[in-house]
Amino acid sequence: MTSASKLRALLAVAGLALAFAAHAQLPSRSSEYSTLSPVHPVKTGPRIEVIEFFYYGCPICYELQPHMARWLLQAPNYISLRRVPALSVEGWEPFAKLYYTLESMGQIARLHWPVYDNFHFDGVQLNQEKVMLDWVARNGLDREKFMAVYNSQEIKDKLEDTRQMMKSYDVRAVPTIIVDGKYLSSARMAGGTRQLMQVVDKLVREARKERPGSQ
Repeated sequence: MTSASKLRALLAVAGLALAFAAHAQLPSRSSEYSTLSPVHPVKTGPRIEVIEFFYYGCPICYELQPHMARWLLQAPNYISLRRVPALSVEGWEPFAKLYYTLESMGQIARLHWPVYDNFHFDGVQLNQEKVMLDWVARNGLDREKFMAVYNSQEIKDKLEDTRQMMKSYDVRAVPTIIVDGKYLSSARMAGGTRQLMQVVDKLVREARKERPGSQ
C-alpha cells in the first residue's frame, strides 16, 4: 500500500470512528460542554475570548477547519479567536513549534490551512524538520530566518506556556474549545465538528450576556 493510500485509509477509519461515536453517544444539552471552575481570566478585554486547542496531525482538527472558517465569517465582531497548538506527547512538539514560528513571522493567515492540507491530503510529513524546512522554502520563507525563530527562546517560552495552559484548562483531547474562560467543549462532547461550532456559537452568546454591562 502506498503512503497516500495508507493516509486515506487512516482518515477513513478516523471518520468512521467519529461517526460511530456521534451516533452512539449523542450528547444531551448538559453534556455538550462543561463549566470551568474556577473561571479563568481572559486576555481580550471586552471581547469574548475563544481558544482553540488543536494539533496539526489530528484528522478531526483538520475536519473542524472549514466549519471554524464558516463560523468566523458569520461570528459576531465581539469575539477574539486564539489558537493554541496542543502538546500532549513529545512527538507533537515540532508541529507546535511550526505554528508558533509561522505566527511570529506573520504567516499564519497565509499558511495555517496549507499545513493541514499538505500533511493530511498530500502526505507531506511536516512534523519532520528537514521536510518542514523544504516546505518553508517552497512557500517563500527564508530558511535561516525561519530556523532562528524556530529554535529561539521566544518559541521555547511559548511551548512552556502552552503546557501550563493545558494543565490549567485540563485539556485532554483535541480539538477542544474554551469560551471566555468559563466553558469547555470538544468534538467528542458536542457529537462532531459541525455540532461543536454550533455549541461554541451558543456559548459565545451566553458569555456575552453574562458580561457586566452587556445588553
